Amino acid sequence: MLKLAIFGAGRIGQVHGRNAAASNEIDLIAVADEFPAAAEALAAETGAAVRAIDDILADGAVEAILICTPTDTHADLSERAAAAGKAVFCEKPIDLSAERARACLERVDAAGAPFFVGFNRRFDPSFDELRRRLRAGAIGDLELLTITSRDPAPPPADYLARSGGLFRDMMIHDFDMACWLLDETPVSVFAAASALVDPAVAAAGDVDTAAVVLTMASGRICQISNSRRAVYGYDQRIEAHGSGGMLLAENHRETAVVAADASGYRRDPAQPFFLERYAEAYRLELAAFAKCVAGDLPPADWPTGADGLRAIAIADAATRSAKSGAPAPIAL
Repeated sequence: MLKLAIFGAGRIGQVHGRNAAASNEIDLIAVADEFPAAAEALAAETGAAVRAIDDILADGAVEAILICTPTDTHADLSERAAAAGKAVFCEKPIDLSAERARACLERVDAAGAPFFVGFNRRFDPSFDELRRRLRAGAIGDLELLTITSRDPAPPPADYLARSGGLFRDMMIHDFDMACWLLDETPVSVFAAASALVDPAVAAAGDVDTAAVVLTMASGRICQISNSRRAVYGYDQRIEAHGSGGMLLAENHRETAVVAADASGYRRDPAQPFFLERYAEAYRLELAAFAKCVAGDLPPADWPTGADGLRAIAIADAATRSAKSGAPAPIAL
């Protein structure tokens, strides 16, 4: 079993911790967090021990570190874990700065440590099946990809202050998904963005509503729309349009029951947020990381540091484009 420790016992650390505790392939042995109460709560729930980061890194029995701390700590902790000989699972993004992320990856690569970036949506069964059918030629030549991602409400102000903004925090998932599905890197980005949902978002210097067009070297196009407000639930859809038809991954609803009466047809709402919508994806993602550490999964089948850096570079270009009003090239 993979001997795993988690740095960060907040919301996403709790998701991974519970999945690790429920896995037959993983032994969660330690949890560290700057807030002792958070670490103690997750440790009590999962059977892990609360330990200091330095102590965990010095423990030769720990094979891998799952980094779920705030973004501005990701690069430093990734470097320290890799230098200590641990495999690294780093939640997205690697850093808010592409330059800092690039330096981190150079050090991680020099240490020879496996480095896995937390783009969990790649492991969603619906999106994975859409990609499989694309590869099998189900709709001929893919020409236009449309990705919709809308949160039910904006995050708290203290989260916004450290998030890096909508493009680096929220849409970064969609940037990775676009590259993964199209199997190529965009050459330019055109973005428009506004703060329409919450004045606190604008006060934090961020946006809450954005549309982006990615243009690929092949000429294929990806459209992405994000909003921090969806009163009907967590909106996650992907449409792939090709020469021979269309593939559509629709929202997951609370149930598949449809009610019909004299007033018409009614379906249950979309699942409320990412914790419910991507519960299975998170479980499969962690299982893939265990296979990665064991050497049973080739780098082509998991999100690498290069994928993480590419997504940051696209987010940077989108930020420049939204400010300038003109398309921006992507600097990799």
